[in-house]
Amino acid sequence: MSKEKSVARQALVVRALHTTQGAGLDVYAFFIKGSDIVRVADISRIERDATDMLKGFQRPEIRQHVKGIVDYLNQGAVLFPNAIILAMSPDVKFVASRGSRPEGDARVSESGTLTLPIYDEGQRVAWIVDGQQRSIALSQAQHKDLPVPVIGFVSDKLSVQREQFILVNKAKPLPTRLINELLPETAAIVLPRDLVARKVPAELVNLLNQDPASPFHRLVKRASDRAASGAVVTDTALVSVIKNSLSSPLGALARFKPVGREGSGDVAGMYRILITYWSAVKAAFADGWGKDPKHSRLMHSAGLLAMGLLMDAIYARVAPDADVATVQREIEKVAPACRWTKGTWETLGLAWNEIQNTPPHVKKLQDALVRAYAASNHPKKS
Repeated sequence: MSKEKSVARQALVVRALHTTQGAGLDVYAFFIKGSDIVRVADISRIERDATDMLKGFQRPEIRQHVKGIVDYLNQGAVLFPNAIILAMSPDVKFVASRGSRPEGDARVSESGTLTLPIYDEGQRVAWIVDGQQRSIALSQAQHKDLPVPVIGFVSDKLSVQREQFILVNKAKPLPTRLINELLPETAAIVLPRDLVARKVPAELVNLLNQDPASPFHRLVKRASDRAASGAVVTDTALVSVIKNSLSSPLGALARFKPVGREGSGDVAGMYRILITYWSAVKAAFADGWGKDPKHSRLMHSAGLLAMGLLMDAIYARVAPDADVATVQREIEKVAPACRWTKGTWETLGLAWNEIQNTPPHVKKLQDALVRAYAASNHPKKS
């Protein structure tokens, strides 16, 4: 085997344009054959390892979507200008072309040769940040030589890759639960303000699920879960509970949020409130805790959102450092009006299992709990 063939089998060499963005990150633009993308890039699907460490960031393969793209590609001479975005390791090598620049060159990039080593699956030199379905389809299509545009940035930090994955997919129907799980693993300083506002609640929900001392330990459904395994609570509901409390001037968590536009505030203080309050909820409604929402509306999104508003009302009366027993006594004031697992909510005229996660039902349930709590603190005189 000649030296030339040996090199060709171990690496993919392409002409590329090079520039830098962000904190000096190398960015390349080039074309490769569609079938070569999966030879140089892995699909990093979101999952957790044995230590519960978050790995990857991609959605599971959508078979019908892939099939549709393959059918389109197999039509013949098709136009496919959509760029695949790759995160590449520092193993890629770029050599700038020699010679003078053309007159009038804007000098925003330089041309040269980019070498991408070809490694085994799972150890490849790049990861697909945007274009997972397209890349799979290109590898399955009949026309293997279709030139496909690629934009690649060099970074072996998962936080940077996840950050770009969220930003690239922000305008697309990216599942909210996937964003919620990825956000705690990203560098919030470069995220848009709306995503920064979601980062702390998502981080707190992640802690509530992982902490053995938390009443929500292993009860929160996450995008990385391959099986339910006892998880009954949607993370989106808990994220909303925390966001609502932070945004309300009278919210139990509002006192801990950052004063300015930067920073995350007193996250430890927020977490103490959440652990105390929801531990008290678990103790007060032990018969409804931890069950599937089909059997307990306490664990339903509507129930969680309603109890979240009650949290704000209770902490308007008790000290932020109140213990579980103190908070439990406050929660038990509304217990006679609650119908989480059986019966009918008298004030709503709805059976316990008729409560749905719709704005009207959530609002009615919140109002019912807050009114019951207010009435218990101001009983009518006989």
